[in-house]
Amino acid sequence: MIKGFKDFLMRGNVVDLAVAVVIGTAFAKVVEAFVVIIMDLIGKVGGTPDFSEWNPGGVSVGGFLTQLIAFIIVAFAVYLLVVVPMNRLAERRKRGEEPEPEAPSEEVILLTEIRDALRVR
Repeated sequence: MIKGFKDFLMRGNVVDLAVAVVIGTAFAKVVEAFVVIIMDLIGKVGGTPDFSEWNPGGVSVGGFLTQLIAFIIVAFAVYLLVVVPMNRLAERRKRGEEPEPEAPSEEVILLTEIRDALRVR
């Protein structure tokens, strides 16, 4: 049972997922800090950035409006910090400025075929 658990933990997918969660959590804190800065700037320009007390016609839409603005800021931050750099990298690769990862050599392909054939047995 312990060996099976160890094998499960050492699989590439579990390790990759753990790294993604840690990086995602750290990135979320960066984006949160960015949202606070932007909300403070909105507050300096147009008053308090917290619209939770706004109730036009007696309908409480202020809290929703505050969260909507925060969501738009988060989406913009993710776009600027992740999407734009990834698109630029993809463009550079298409132009040949950055080499694509090398294809496996013939020896590696042959060894992979041998491994797969042995698994079938």
